[in-house]
Amino acid sequence: MSELKWLKSSYSEASGNACVEIATDGHLIAVRDSKHPELPRASVGREAWARFTGAVAAGRLS
Repeated sequence: MSELKWLKSSYSEASGNACVEIATDGHLIAVRDSKHPELPRASVGREAWARFTGAVAAGRLS
C-alpha cells in the first residue's frame, strides 16, 4: 500500500485506550491499532469490510 491517510474511529475512547484507525487504498481497507502504528496491520476487501461493519452495527458480534 502507498502512503495512507489514517482515520480514527468515532467510537474510539477519548482517553486513547481503545483506538482503531482505518485507511483506504483502492479496493482495500487497512485497519491498525493507533497506539502501535508500527505493528502489522490487517487489510480486507471493501465487501468484507461492509459485511463486518454491518454485523457490528446489527449487534451480531459481541
